[in-house]
Amino acid sequence: MTDTLARPPFDPELDAALTLMGGFPALTVEMIPAMRSQPMTPGQDPQELLRARGFVTRDVTIPGYENDSIVVSVIHKQDRTGTGPGMYHTHGGGMIVGDRWGGVTMLLDAVERTNGVIVTVEYRLAPEFPDPYPVEDCYAGLMWTGDHVEELGIDPSRLFIAGGSAGGGLAAGTALLARDRGGPALAAQMLFCPMLDDRDATSSTQQIDGVGVWDRASNIVGWTALLGDRRGTDDVSIYAAPARATDLSGLPPAYIDCGSAEVFRDEDVAYATRLWEAGVQAELHVWAGGFHGFEAFAPHAAVSQAAAAARESWLSRVLGA
Repeated sequence: MTDTLARPPFDPELDAALTLMGGFPALTVEMIPAMRSQPMTPGQDPQELLRARGFVTRDVTIPGYENDSIVVSVIHKQDRTGTGPGMYHTHGGGMIVGDRWGGVTMLLDAVERTNGVIVTVEYRLAPEFPDPYPVEDCYAGLMWTGDHVEELGIDPSRLFIAGGSAGGGLAAGTALLARDRGGPALAAQMLFCPMLDDRDATSSTQQIDGVGVWDRASNIVGWTALLGDRRGTDDVSIYAAPARATDLSGLPPAYIDCGSAEVFRDEDVAYATRLWEAGVQAELHVWAGGFHGFEAFAPHAAVSQAAAAARESWLSRVLGA
């Protein structure tokens, strides 16, 4: 695809937020080091917010892919006792940037409400650590979580996985690995605007080109960093690019959301549709006028508040709280 299609318009509040932010240039490989030195989203530091809300954290070094050491962080309320749901988190960042703290604050209300605990994983990033490092590190962290549910105070019947963007794709890939390897049983998977398909073949990738937060060019850079010359070929694992999976049966219920004006829209809608076709429960939201990650960049916009409310409603139903 070379020609840009007309895209759905941005929500007016979100469009204004994009204007205030000054735009996002298309990513290049050379920009990755500088991007890693900057916060992923504006606003308060996630760890400061955790402390302000009475959460405590501890880091644990565990074996990752090929038994190399990686770190997971355990997050819960300071006065927590008893058991509750476990929320295993895989952060976003296009497979190339970000850290384990990015995105965890979206789960705090549910953790507080349900006496839950978060485990968030510091998987290794491409291009230094290409596929399968990221998804295998994420699976290793899930295995560690499953092996320590009693110590962590997690009800094993209420363990779910959550991630946004690249983290959403890694969450979906980790859920597939857990199904195929007989890993920890997941009660649900929460996929925020997930990055699922390396093939650059949808209308939404063509529409979101040179505009928004994460456009087609940036997406190609991210997938190429992860897969190298394999990107777009038949030599790509379903665990790296879950959109390639032909059998989605036996997966846990899913929550999938995205914006109508983002690169991942079509692959996310297709994934939800194929989950339904496989007999898997899924809830899909396509937020009108949403660009990629709009809720994090413009949390006070009406569409962002609606997205947050829908997520909390789903969580309450899945967790029974």
